[in-house]
Amino acid sequence: MLTQEQNERLTRVGPGTPMGDLLRRYWYPVATDQQLGENPVRSVRLLGENLTLFRDRQGRLGLVQQRCAHRSVDLKHGIPTEEGLRCPYHGWMYDANGQCLEQPAEDPAHNFAARVQIAAYDVQELGGLIWAYIGPQPAPLLPRWDIFVADNVFRQVGTTTVPCNWLQCQENAVDTVHVEWMHGAFGQYALERKGITDEAAFNQTRNFLRHHIKIGFERNAFGIQKYRLRDGEDEATAASWLEGHPLVFPNYVLIGGPGREELQMRVPVDDTTTWHLAYQIYHPADGVSLPPLGEIETFDVPIEDYPEYVLGQDVLAWPAQGPVTDRTVEKLAETDRGLIMFRKMLEEQIQVVEDGGDPINTFRDPAANVCIELPMEHYPGVNAYRVGTARFGRGPNNPVERYMDLLTGAAAR
Repeated sequence: MLTQEQNERLTRVGPGTPMGDLLRRYWYPVATDQQLGENPVRSVRLLGENLTLFRDRQGRLGLVQQRCAHRSVDLKHGIPTEEGLRCPYHGWMYDANGQCLEQPAEDPAHNFAARVQIAAYDVQELGGLIWAYIGPQPAPLLPRWDIFVADNVFRQVGTTTVPCNWLQCQENAVDTVHVEWMHGAFGQYALERKGITDEAAFNQTRNFLRHHIKIGFERNAFGIQKYRLRDGEDEATAASWLEGHPLVFPNYVLIGGPGREELQMRVPVDDTTTWHLAYQIYHPADGVSLPPLGEIETFDVPIEDYPEYVLGQDVLAWPAQGPVTDRTVEKLAETDRGLIMFRKMLEEQIQVVEDGGDPINTFRDPAANVCIELPMEHYPGVNAYRVGTARFGRGPNNPVERYMDLLTGAAAR
C-alpha cells in the first residue's frame, strides 16, 4: 500500500504538482481530425488546464488559452478566420501564437493589439490525431511511434471520457491476471445477463478464462515489457511469453491480435477525469493496397452499456475503484509486481524531472524519430475485413466493412 502523501504524488496532475510536472514533458492527443472536421473550434481540458483548440481557414492548427484577453469570453465560441481565431464578443482576433492581430472597435493608431498576447501552446497532427504539448520549452519532438506512421492500414479510434484518475486506468496495463476474471468470468456473466447466446462470443470469453501459469515484467527502453503464459501454451513457442507486449511510459499500452494492433492511451484531463483512446490499425490481406482513408474513423465506447465487449469491461472497472483510488487501504499480492514496478518507475522519472533532466520517451533527435518501433508479440496476419467483421458484425455498423467496400472484387476483399 501507499501512504496518502505517496498516493497524492502519483495521482495529482495539476500545474506545480510532481506528477503534473512529469506528465507535462509529453505530447497528448486532444482531438481526432474527424472531431475537428465536425467543428473547427473545440474546448480542451488537459492536465487540469482549460484551453481552446482551433483550425483556421487556411487549415493551420492553433491551441491557445481558454478565454479572450479583453472580457474573458470563452474562445470555444470563436470564429475561425484566415489568420486565426476571432472572439465572437468584440471581434478581437488571435493567431496560433496567441498574438492579437485585430481589435475592430479600437483606434488602429493606438496599436493596442500589438501589446496583447494570450498563452499559446504547441500543437501538431499525426496519425489522424491532434496532439498538444503544454510543458516547458524547448518542446521535445512528437514521437512517431510505428502505429501512427504505418502505411497501407485502416485506422479507427474509439474514445471514452472516464470519470476517474488516469493512474488507475494505466495501472490496468500491468495488471495481467485481471484478464481471466474481468474478460473471462465477468465477460461470460455479462453475456448471460444480456441474453446473448452467440457461440463466437462465448468462445472468446472461454479463451480469456484460461489460467495464467506464469507472468513476467521486464523494464526496457520504452517502459515495461509484459509476458504471460496461460493454460495450453508452450513456453518454448508462445509469443506472449517469448516476446510479450509493452507498456509505453507513461500512459500507453500496445496490444494486438491477428491482423491488428491497438494502442490504448490514457490522457489525464484532470485529477478525476481521463480521456481514453483505443487507437487501432488493421492490416489488409497480403497484396491488397488500400485507397486513401481521409479522416480517421472515430466512435464512442460507452462505459457501462456494453459490458459484453472487452474494452467496455476495462472502462467499467476503472471508475468502479472510485474517482481517485485510495491506495492506503489496498493489499497488493505477488501477482501485482508489475504494478509495483510501474509505480517505482513513475517515482524515478519524477525525480529525473526534479533534477532537471528529460524523462524516458522524450525525443529530441529527428533522425531517431522517423519511425519508432515498439517490441510487440507476433501474430499471424489475416485481413482487416475478417477481423472487423468479427468485432462489429456484418452491415453498416462495421466501419472496416464500409472501407473495404471501396475495393473491388472478392479477391481484394
